[in-house]
This record gives sequence, C-alpha cells and structure tokens, in this order.
Amino acid sequence: MARKRDNGPGGLIVVDKPAGFTSHDVVAKLRGMARTRRVGHAGTLDPMATGVLVLGTERATRLLGHLALTEKEYVATVRLGQETVTEDAEGEITGAQGAKGLERARVDAAVAALTGRIEQVPSAVSAVKVDGKRAYARVREGEEVELAARPVTVSSFLVHDVREEAAEDGTPVTDLLVSVVCSSGTYVRALARDLGSALGTGGHLTALRRTRVGPYGLDGAHTLAQLQERVDAEEPLPVVPLGQAAAAAFARWDVDEDQARRIGNGVQLRMPAGQFGPGPVAVFAPRERFVALVEQRDGKARSLAVFV
Repeated sequence: MARKRDNGPGGLIVVDKPAGFTSHDVVAKLRGMARTRRVGHAGTLDPMATGVLVLGTERATRLLGHLALTEKEYVATVRLGQETVTEDAEGEITGAQGAKGLERARVDAAVAALTGRIEQVPSAVSAVKVDGKRAYARVREGEEVELAARPVTVSSFLVHDVREEAAEDGTPVTDLLVSVVCSSGTYVRALARDLGSALGTGGHLTALRRTRVGPYGLDGAHTLAQLQERVDAEEPLPVVPLGQAAAAAFARWDVDEDQARRIGNGVQLRMPAGQFGPGPVAVFAPRERFVALVEQRDGKARSLAVFV
C-alpha cells in the first residue's frame, strides 16, 4: 500500500484542467497523487471546458466553498446560427437557423444588453437542483426542465473577433471569440444561448477556457502531467500554503494573541468599524498564523471556519 504523503495543514493547488475531464475526475487524480482522501475543488468546470480549477487538500478544503463565490474570468467561442440541447458543442443540435452577414453593431448591442447586473436563467443541464435532483440528470432522463432566473453580474463581456464559418452540416454560422468576467453562478453557456436568442440566430458554446478564479490564474496553474512528473520524481506538489491562499483571496484582519485565541474559541468579537465590507475576512494572529475565516454581522465577527 502506498504510504500517505505528509500534506501538513494542506493548501491550494491550481490545475489547468484538460478537456474531457470532469472536475471530479481531476479530484480523483489529485487524491492519488497527494495520497489523501481530503481533496475538493472550488467551482465546477464542464468536461468540455479547460483552464483554472482550484483544488484544496487537507484543511484547505474548508476554504473552497468560500473561494467558489469569487469572481471568475473566461475566454470562449460562441457559435451563432445553431442551438444545442446542452448549449455547448457536446449536445445534439436542436435548431439551425444559420447566421451570416450579421452587423457588428447588432452583435455589440446584444452583448451590451447581457452585461452588468442581469437576470439569467441557468442552463437546463446545469448542476442546479430541482426537487433535490440535479437539472442535468433530469434532462438526460428526457424531462423538460424550466429553471427560475437568478441575478448574476457580468462585469465584462467583450467580442474580440468575428468569423463567418460553415458548420459540419453546411449551416452558415458566425463564430465570436469573446472574453467574460462574471460573478459566481453565471453560466457562460447561458450567455451564448441568450445572445443567439437576442439576435434571432440561436447560439451555443464551442469552446470555453477559464483563465481566472478569484486571484488564481493560468500563470500559476499546473497540468495534470506536470503534477504527475513531480510525484514520479518524489518532489512536493506545488501547494499554495493555507495562510497565503487565504490572504490572497480574502480581506485581512490582523489581531493580537488574545483576540486570536478568543476567535478560535468561537467568541464573536467586535470588528473595526467601516474597515470591512460583506464577504469572508481572513483573521491572522502575530507571526502570520492564519486563525479563521469570519464574516461581519451586526458589527461582530461570526466564524465561518476555524483553522487553529
């Protein structure tokens, strides 16, 4: 039996996910590499998608649910002129209206209407639960799923290139190379769907690459092959330490030893007035010791997760 690695308190590992892998596939791979069951991920990526997938090991798994709520950035290719059941290239084509000779001004106006704080209906094949069951599972079983719109924020939605192409079935289509910066819970597939609907052409994604999750981008990501090379060479995995990960992703509150002890014991101390907004705050004791994640509620620190 393989000896368990000494992963200490754990940390984050930023993976450049390959196409064809589910997020759970990547978790399973990393469990084998790190020789621990305590591995999780922040923010699912579809099998077709590639790019930044943030994973946590050991105690850092407790950060992941909060990290998943941070802003994300993507580059994608939107195909106008065809619709699919999954709103991406993996699904069956359900409509082929075609798209040729689109005026750039019309495209830009439709993109602008999908920018900012909007109400978005999630993809029917998303992981949103309907009566306790994932929407995508219901769709696979032949059900028609209707999900309620929810507020999301699309901070940036830009078109970088427009190319007229012919699809495999001969349908004239227009491919848009786009970039998107958005809040957690935003479906880029749904943006492609809604853009095609607004233009009367139908639309779906043919490529999606996540380039950033919160402060973690592709420049700090590692492929599964690179990680396996480290394991084979008996080198340590490139882990972002727990405290460093928290300091990079969340607002920071430095406290003294007595305050740190009390917060670690669940005492709701009063936080500095006006210093912190909504969202998690990382609490640090002297000597860079990461204590807890808290949130401000009625002026006091409510513990989200304690790490001491």
